[in-house]
Amino acid sequence: MSVPGPTYDVDAVVLDIEGTTSATGFVVHVLYPYSRARFAELLTERAGETAVARAIAQVRELTGEPDADAATIEKTLNAWLDEDRKATPLKSLQGVIWSEGFARGDLVSHFYDDVVPRLRAWHAAGLRLYVYSSGAVSAQRAWFTNSPAGDLTPLVSGLYDTENAGPKQEPDSYRRIAGSTGVAADRLLFLSDRPAELDAAREAGWHAVGVRRPGEPYFEQGVGDHAQAGTFDEITVSNSRSTS
Repeated sequence: MSVPGPTYDVDAVVLDIEGTTSATGFVVHVLYPYSRARFAELLTERAGETAVARAIAQVRELTGEPDADAATIEKTLNAWLDEDRKATPLKSLQGVIWSEGFARGDLVSHFYDDVVPRLRAWHAAGLRLYVYSSGAVSAQRAWFTNSPAGDLTPLVSGLYDTENAGPKQEPDSYRRIAGSTGVAADRLLFLSDRPAELDAAREAGWHAVGVRRPGEPYFEQGVGDHAQAGTFDEITVSNSRSTS
């Protein structure tokens, strides 16, 4: 049974994906192997494409290996994947691969059952919805486009990742998002399962709620001193300024 939590009067809700709207296990056990199996082909046959070339250059810069060949870069990407490192070039290349996989129908995204009805209700109430995930914007767009409930992108006003906003554990990233959206910090609510991300959002002046779902990697750790919810149904959001 859902337990009512505090009510947040805000203009916008910003969503993390893994562990918050969707199961981390789906990403780790479905999407990660899908990208791992396709890195080599992407690096060898499509290295001249703008997004791929930029990611290759970023890998070389991050590793300090300016002459790294495709095999070396693939090995680095797989090592980062094993570590679940939120490296921008890794996420960019995964975004390319996953977007194409979703478009082909190889992949369909996952959302917890409580999420989509709540997102639709918040949107209908005049709240703006944004996504801030370590996954590349291209992957986020494909994720929301190809959900089991259909195309959810009409609900979303904007997408942010570590490239266009910055690292998720740094307050300045949240300040950039506030500036980009034009929403005042104290009118933004961030939902995430990761305590360090919640800390950074709060330091930037946002409201923050930790989402704790059984079976997720951060469930046992908890969300520190932040308000918490087990499902989106436990989060009450209103927008007193909405004219809709």
